[in-house]
Amino acid sequence: MIKKNDDSTKQGVWTITSDMNILRKNLLDLFCQLAYRDGDFVLSSGQKSSYYINGKQVTLHAEGALLISRLLLSLLPINTDAVAGLELGAVPIVSSVSVISALENRPIPGLIIRKEVKEHGTKAYIEGPTLPSWSRVVVLEDVVTTGKSAMRAVNHLRDSCYVVDTVISLIDRKQGGKDLYQSKGLDFFALFDIEEIKERYKELENFK
Repeated sequence: MIKKNDDSTKQGVWTITSDMNILRKNLLDLFCQLAYRDGDFVLSSGQKSSYYINGKQVTLHAEGALLISRLLLSLLPINTDAVAGLELGAVPIVSSVSVISALENRPIPGLIIRKEVKEHGTKAYIEGPTLPSWSRVVVLEDVVTTGKSAMRAVNHLRDSCYVVDTVISLIDRKQGGKDLYQSKGLDFFALFDIEEIKERYKELENFK
């Protein structure tokens, strides 16, 4: 974990700075220290991998959530009416971005997309405020591999008459997600790609 006496993390610097480079650097270090692991893993897509990124180690971390929400808020198109994401990985991201948007006097509601329709109550796929048809919604994701998870959210939102043309992820594993989104008419942005994560991880390991 980033040390509390690091100048870049002292309250009054990274917590309130408008310098996105400082925020991004601190978030990169958190991902490398808390979320990235080398080893033999099987991903949700069924693919085997020599590394794994547990995004929830950062998205549910107090400092991580603040860094993420401020960075993502700066990337949202000015006409964004809501942010949304598929359960479970995107839930803390959507929630923290919505909270910080209110603090920044730019309140943006959040929507959560269920993987399966609930069997009681309204039997809804989409949880959150009901917005007017054709509201512009940006889909958020923690880690993109093939891109199929976020596409489920996109499809449910589009089926509900929302306009979705942008997906933003924290990390792009560069294994086909971007190509899938582009083929579906979506713009795609990621805070980090896997090469940057690996490079910084090695640097931090050498400092130990």
